Amino acid sequence: MNIHVTEMRDAPSRAEAETALARLKAWAEAATEDEIAGLDPAIARLIGTGYPQFRRRYPQGFTADAAYKATLPDLQNGPSSLIKGANRQIQHVGISNFRLPIRYHTRDNGDLTLETSVTGTVSLEADKKGINMSRIMRSFYAHAEKTFSFEVIEAALDDYKSDLESFDARIQMRLSFPAKVRSLRSGLSGYQYYDIALELVERNGVRQKIVHLDYVYSSTCPCSLELSEHARATRNQLATPHSQRSVARISVEVAPGQGCLWFEDLIEMARAAVPTETQVMVKREDEQAFAELNAANPIFVEDAARLFAEQLHADPRVGDFRVVASHQESLHSHDAVSVLTEGATFAHASLEPHLFGSLIHRG
Repeated sequence: MNIHVTEMRDAPSRAEAETALARLKAWAEAATEDEIAGLDPAIARLIGTGYPQFRRRYPQGFTADAAYKATLPDLQNGPSSLIKGANRQIQHVGISNFRLPIRYHTRDNGDLTLETSVTGTVSLEADKKGINMSRIMRSFYAHAEKTFSFEVIEAALDDYKSDLESFDARIQMRLSFPAKVRSLRSGLSGYQYYDIALELVERNGVRQKIVHLDYVYSSTCPCSLELSEHARATRNQLATPHSQRSVARISVEVAPGQGCLWFEDLIEMARAAVPTETQVMVKREDEQAFAELNAANPIFVEDAARLFAEQLHADPRVGDFRVVASHQESLHSHDAVSVLTEGATFAHASLEPHLFGSLIHRG
């Protein structure tokens, strides 16, 4: 018996195809996720569901248990085959400027809680892809509730150096330290704020404790002072010497076994070297006193660097040190600068391009 198969119709027209697609999309709008998921992939792509229909509502009750966390990808700790660029050791990699309140011992006012900006970095061997940045923060937070000292910073450094299997590491903490300063003659007092940074550095198994202080002062130009006095003496001409706000960044290595070097101690060394520190509370008698103090202590930028160095060198608690001074001229449109270093810690042939530009006291 012959069986005759009905011949297939010709291919549908474009209009018929568009009508069919519109009906398919209308069906999809009312269909469940399971119904859509059961479609042939070729059909699913026609209605824009080539990928699963992701939920858009945040899952409040979801818990990431140990089994789930074990499935999470971790590219930073991936194999060396994922390394991009040169297969080289990185001296410092980490995080900068994460902030938290830290409690500090002070010499004169007990403990103070101050907002602190922390930078933590470790070295990275050439065959390692990267580090887990959050471990640095977690290690630091584990010790942040304690009153801080270099010993506590060392404990934090031990933790994250161990966690990240690194050979070198560094922690730096920046803060603004308030200290009450008396006016020169009126008997008033007000808070002076000092930019201070504590740094703990480990290189090749050797640790160094470093303190940085920005000291802000007025510098009266000795040459301008003499020229002004010459005009008064020879021509009865009133003249004033130029002076300007100036900043010295004093960096010192804390010598081991020599006792505590308090913030206040370092500030007093700076003030003893250059007493023309900018003032907080000022009445007329204080302003006159400040003018007299500047006239009694005129200094070039070279003088400033050497005066600071003289004080630092005389204190056994200070090891290597560096003084970077910037006199931000009122006579010129440029600054006068100097750098003086003692010891190998701060001796560098190269200077950071914006080093002197960063020596600005922002009110």
